[in-house]
Amino acid sequence: MTKSARWALLVSSVAVVGTVLVLAFVLSLSTAGWLAERHFVWLFWVNVAVAVLLALVILGATVRLFTRLRRGKFGSRLLAKLAGVFALVALLPGLLIYGVSYQFVTRSIDTWFDLQVAGALDAGLALGRGTLEAEAADLAAKAANAADQLAADRRAEARQGIAPLALERLRTQLNVRDVVLLGAVGQVLASAGSSSAALMPERPAAALLRQAKSQRSIGVLEGLDDEPPPGARPSARVRAVALLPNPDINLAAAAEDRFLMLVQPVPEALVADALAVQAAYRDYQQRALARDGLRRMVVGTLTLALVLSVFGALLLAVMLGNQIVRPLLLVADGVRQVADGDLAPKPVFASRDELGGLTRSFAQMTQQLADAREQVQRGVNQLEGARTRLQTILDSLSAGVIVFDRHGAIDTVNPGATRILRQPLSVYRGRRLDEVPGLAGLAAAVWQRSELHRTSPEDGERDHWQDAFELQLDNGDSLNLLLRGAALPGEARLLVFDDITEVVSGQRSVAWAEVARRLAHEIKNPLTPIQLSAERLEHRLATKLASETDRAMLSRSVATIVAQVQAMKQLVDEFRDYARLPAAELKPLDLNALVHEVLALYAQPQEQGRLHAHLAPGLPAIDGDATQLRQVIHNLVQNALDAVEQRSDGQVVVSTEAARGDAGELRAVRLKVSDNGGGFSDKVVKRAFEPYVTTKAKGTGLGLAVVKKIADEHGARVRIVNRRETAAADGAADADEGPVIGAQVSLSFSRFAPVPAPPSADLPANARTLDPAPAPAAAAANRL
Repeated sequence: MTKSARWALLVSSVAVVGTVLVLAFVLSLSTAGWLAERHFVWLFWVNVAVAVLLALVILGATVRLFTRLRRGKFGSRLLAKLAGVFALVALLPGLLIYGVSYQFVTRSIDTWFDLQVAGALDAGLALGRGTLEAEAADLAAKAANAADQLAADRRAEARQGIAPLALERLRTQLNVRDVVLLGAVGQVLASAGSSSAALMPERPAAALLRQAKSQRSIGVLEGLDDEPPPGARPSARVRAVALLPNPDINLAAAAEDRFLMLVQPVPEALVADALAVQAAYRDYQQRALARDGLRRMVVGTLTLALVLSVFGALLLAVMLGNQIVRPLLLVADGVRQVADGDLAPKPVFASRDELGGLTRSFAQMTQQLADAREQVQRGVNQLEGARTRLQTILDSLSAGVIVFDRHGAIDTVNPGATRILRQPLSVYRGRRLDEVPGLAGLAAAVWQRSELHRTSPEDGERDHWQDAFELQLDNGDSLNLLLRGAALPGEARLLVFDDITEVVSGQRSVAWAEVARRLAHEIKNPLTPIQLSAERLEHRLATKLASETDRAMLSRSVATIVAQVQAMKQLVDEFRDYARLPAAELKPLDLNALVHEVLALYAQPQEQGRLHAHLAPGLPAIDGDATQLRQVIHNLVQNALDAVEQRSDGQVVVSTEAARGDAGELRAVRLKVSDNGGGFSDKVVKRAFEPYVTTKAKGTGLGLAVVKKIADEHGARVRIVNRRETAAADGAADADEGPVIGAQVSLSFSRFAPVPAPPSADLPANARTLDPAPAPAAAAANRL
């Protein structure tokens, strides 16, 4: 306990003890019957002295508290609030009790001195006095009669000298205690009685003798005016004195006045009641005279008790508030230190109550926070180390790596990304990719592809997507990028890309060099000599053969040779056309109408139930070249029919659908061609779009290569996957498990026409009047 707390406790104890002593003294005064107005003055000044002492103490505590408030000492506001609350809690009930007690005391004192009470006391006193006076008057009448009887018998008794016997007879007859014959001045001449006082009777007062002489008889009540000593029994008597009618009675000679005195004791019970009534009446008269002083004394006592109680409550409030505030201040100061980052061990308030437990819990929590911060710091250090290692790895990668946050802003880039894209991407951290000059098209393609992968992934895609993109630079050059994207936790996104421009260029150079070499050395050069030689042989031998049959056989053989040479020339022309495929002329195109048009050329497979179409209605128009896309559909359908040619239950399905996002917005229009053939090997799937990759004995391997090139011209994505049995059961075509039940090729078009495509009935004339004859030839020439 601090010094101030001990001081407050000492002063409060003195105040309480002083209150108890003063109230005990006042109570003793009231009990002893000493309450009088003369005690009020010194008691008032005692109250004033005690109140001033406590007021000084309260004033000192208040000044000290306000000084702490002005200095802004921590916890002073809370201490003041608690002290005010405790003082208010003590003051309001005290004032209520004081008001009730004041009203009760003042009304009770007024009730004590009610007129009815005074009248009852007066009536009781009068009744007692009347009873006793009646008894005295009765004894006086008996004394007068006895005096007359004694005067009638005075001569005979006087001669015989038996006056004492006459008095004894008279006492027995009147049933009194004493009978005394008195002289003129009250001397005892003769007496008779049953008490010891009869031997030496008490002489009556001269005034009583004079009254008896003037009134002939008188009776008085004695012994009620003075209270008996403590421990003595109350006693009272009735004394009656009567004048003898014949004064010359010769009892002792001399003719002088003689008096007969009768003495009769009053019963003790009657005496006690009379004394009690008389004492109560006297006390009531005294209290009635001191009523105002009594009221001031009682009110002053209540006021003293209230003042001492309030001041004591204020001191206790300060002391208890300090005791309650101390642990709270420890906790508050600790909280402030923790907020400033100081997690050093905190002091604990030494008590076993809840407040002490609060400080201990706070100290434990602070220690736990310190341990947790140390662990977090170690984790941060480890994370920084891992981040440094990861950054080192990213810096050493030749591929470009970009991490986007949830808002699409650039978060992390590596030097490879800056080198490949030829832009200072580190400067654009925190900004979107489309804000980088020259990369708006790449940003749009990446976000569109990421959203499509998130909402409607294509067959064969799992946790990442892959696509190729041709980036046009400001200097007119172009970059072929291989993009790979994946989703990261927290809605972040990862983009990894490689510059495959040189790879693509090298592959194309090698491929076309090989094609040129083969065409030049194996096909193109021998074709013309072969044709010329065959025609020369026919010219030379036709006239020399006598048999018509031989000449017909020669003609057929030469015609066959020429026809095959022409076919081979056509094959060479197709290679040439592949190398010199014209640029696509993009126009609004109804994909469903184009599919209907191409499938009309395959009436026989449809009649046989081997070719089916499932086209989604309401698809928007796309930007496309009808001639090139017609060739794509021809190639895909013919390849699928060739794949199921040897199956009796072969089925080819051509379908279209709309790929939409979460909010229903259109992402792409997708064309699918699937079959239930034998599928492709993994090696073929990986290289399906390269030239000369084929599974057919007589195929050139250019069919899907043409499809891929046309798809790139249209900004479409083309994918080829194997359909598996488990995938078919689940409705997905890209499962990696289960037996192969067919193949599927899909094209996703994300470039839409600005205006809707015209209905099927209003297709362009070239789309409806195109000569269907080249279609089978083109399909046969491009078989896998």
